[in-house]
Amino acid sequence: MSKKAVILFNLGGPDAPQSVEPFLFNLFNDPAIIGLPNPFRFLVAKLISWRRGPTAREIYAHLGGKSPLLEQTQSQQQALQASLSTDEDEYRVFIAMRYWHPRAEATVREVIAYDPEEVILLPLYPQFSTTTTASSVKEWHEQAKKQGLKAVHSTICCYPAEDGFAKAYAALISDKLSQMKDVNPKLLFSAHGLPKKIVDAGDPYPDQVEKSVAAIIARLNRPDLSHQVCYQSRVGPLEWIGPDTEEEIRKAGSEGQPLLVIPVAFVSEHSETLVELDIEYGELAKEAGVPRYERVPTVTINEKFVEALANLVRKRQSGQIASNEAKLSVLRGQEDVFAGNILLRGVQR
Repeated sequence: MSKKAVILFNLGGPDAPQSVEPFLFNLFNDPAIIGLPNPFRFLVAKLISWRRGPTAREIYAHLGGKSPLLEQTQSQQQALQASLSTDEDEYRVFIAMRYWHPRAEATVREVIAYDPEEVILLPLYPQFSTTTTASSVKEWHEQAKKQGLKAVHSTICCYPAEDGFAKAYAALISDKLSQMKDVNPKLLFSAHGLPKKIVDAGDPYPDQVEKSVAAIIARLNRPDLSHQVCYQSRVGPLEWIGPDTEEEIRKAGSEGQPLLVIPVAFVSEHSETLVELDIEYGELAKEAGVPRYERVPTVTINEKFVEALANLVRKRQSGQIASNEAKLSVLRGQEDVFAGNILLRGVQR
């Protein structure tokens, strides 16, 4: 029996109102988010987190003053641990958040104390992006090297069309559709957006979102329903990838079209689902004249999704970065990540 540590990567979120600005600073001080060199990035991150702090605190006030993401991730940690407990090898599941506690630095210490033969990095981002998975992997390897974690590392980079993931969302959509028998809604698959320049530089995220939607639609097997991929959370003056979720909601209102929204890039509930999709976009839908607006919950600890994660862990290629949908290789000692034939130099945005 060998010991294996599974590291669940997630974004993280503030755990109290006073944590909002430090959390935002950590986010905007990430070179994968703002590519300026220091000290300029530090100063810009300080300014943005100070200016956006009050608005962000209002958002988290809807959620009791903090993000529920850690508790959601802990429930996934426990479910995955239970799913892997029947295997011959010994698995222990850990959490490493990118911008709030528990950060990679603390989790690396826990893993060193556990002393596994292998460390398996598993992002809770189904679709790969330089701004999410690559940033978390980069921070992890920096901390592992700094603290002397010697175990073999394997990374599951992404799983946009993993069958269990698609089955889980198809089942959740079917449940909602059964509650909407009196209407024929359009399915809006809403994913977090990215500035267009990041995608133009080679980020595979929107292509993988499309793969996720195609896999879910195939599993759903409802040719009578129309669907649309769109992107939410657009901010700032840069051009973002589209179409924009808000614009699609307004369009549905003008056409008198009911909507069923699916948060296809999220696997847990947090401010982008509970506040942005449910409250803000719900109000927008009402104002725009959408006759009915419903939202599918995230997969969270859906049995099919958890088993999909467990299968990804079991089927990994030891010592490599790989998944069914994309294969990445890491040059040890360098910060280069390959996605197909595209080199994303230094995993920068």
